[in-house]
Amino acid sequence: MRVKLVSIRDAFVIEPEPIEDDRGLFTRVFCQNELNDILHGENIVQINHSVTWQKGAIRGMHFQYPPRAEIKIVKCLRGSIFDVMIDLRKKSPTFLKWHGEVLTSENMKMMYIPEGFAHGFQTLEKDCEILYLHTEFYSPEYEGGVRYDDPMIEISWPLAVTDISKKDQNYPLLSPAFEGISL
Repeated sequence: MRVKLVSIRDAFVIEPEPIEDDRGLFTRVFCQNELNDILHGENIVQINHSVTWQKGAIRGMHFQYPPRAEIKIVKCLRGSIFDVMIDLRKKSPTFLKWHGEVLTSENMKMMYIPEGFAHGFQTLEKDCEILYLHTEFYSPEYEGGVRYDDPMIEISWPLAVTDISKKDQNYPLLSPAFEGISL
């Protein structure tokens, strides 16, 4: 696996190195030894799977507050998505900056989202399947969100929004007084 830094501090794209022969291909989705440095000793404790049927749908922007903040590794198993993370860490040099990557079943890239980041994605085609690896269990009492169209963030979504949950649509906008998440 190749781990590449992105424009936001402490965030990465993981590129598997498939082995291919006449039967097909093999690649690792996760290896504790290879990813230990960026996981900072944390263990994967939960793996989630989602299917989104409609092109242009948005899921996000979700995060968990400490002490349930989590690292996520996100992989597109079928279709293609525009995967986005926002740095919400208090006093981070990249505070409120966002980074997006196209993840597809073909490019096999994975997005590494650190603790203190919001995460979401938009489907670029119909019938997308996503796999999420988490270092913390889902805890609704620590759940938070940033609105997908928050003017303080200005995410450039590639498509018109065709579907979004009421919950994701109704997160409050960030105020200028928002100082970030303390980890």
